[in-house]
Amino acid sequence: MKIVLDMESLSERGVRIDDSDTFSFECHPEVSCFNKCCRNLNLFLYPHDIIMLKTKLSISSSEFIDRYTDSILREGCFFPQLLLKMSDNEECTCPFLTSEGCGVYGSRPDSCRNFPLEHGVYYDEDGNVNEKIHLFRPPEFCMGRLEKREHSLVSWAEDQNALFTNSMTEAWGDFLKYFYADPWAGEGSYCNRAKMAFMAIYNIDDFKKFVFDSSFLKRYKVKKSIQQQIRRDDVALLKFAYKWVLFSVVGVPTDLIKLKKK
Repeated sequence: MKIVLDMESLSERGVRIDDSDTFSFECHPEVSCFNKCCRNLNLFLYPHDIIMLKTKLSISSSEFIDRYTDSILREGCFFPQLLLKMSDNEECTCPFLTSEGCGVYGSRPDSCRNFPLEHGVYYDEDGNVNEKIHLFRPPEFCMGRLEKREHSLVSWAEDQNALFTNSMTEAWGDFLKYFYADPWAGEGSYCNRAKMAFMAIYNIDDFKKFVFDSSFLKRYKVKKSIQQQIRRDDVALLKFAYKWVLFSVVGVPTDLIKLKKK
């Protein structure tokens, strides 16, 4: 999910696809370039991607982040984002690529599900969604673009089981829009407050411990029903984390969390 800042440059990135448009594409082992796209990637992982992958691999979110990601600050954004580390081999393959294809296919990141589409959002001056942007942009080597099977935006999302992951990526974009201005009051994007926010958004297992094993619930009023939900459901906990970070860092009000009176 891209936050589109320059509408004029979209034509250079790919072919714009609208709801009523169709495109032809198919990927399968018989395509000559099969798995070629799983090499030397700049693949950003979104918070929900971390949940899916760490669950698939049966490891903690902390272990996943340490083993498989690099943290970077993209130009103009004040919230760190995670890049998937490529394997240390000649082709710099995705660490989850096997001889038979993707080893985490059912839990693959949202960007992989949507390939060869790229989705973005253009916000107006008030921070509201002005327009959703969809681009068809397979690389030159991709032979899947010559296949005859026809798709729309919706049919491709359904085919790739991406409807829910797309909604989670949209939630990430809606969160991230608040960090295109500096909320850290000059302390920098790796200050203590920023580190706490990073933990809440990406390291879901540590955030759960923070909520339930620290003084968090003594400082914040959270309904019992919400506590029960976020204790058992990582996706609900991630949505709660978005609300808490925006509430505590940016001052965005929420009905889910209230500061307790001293």
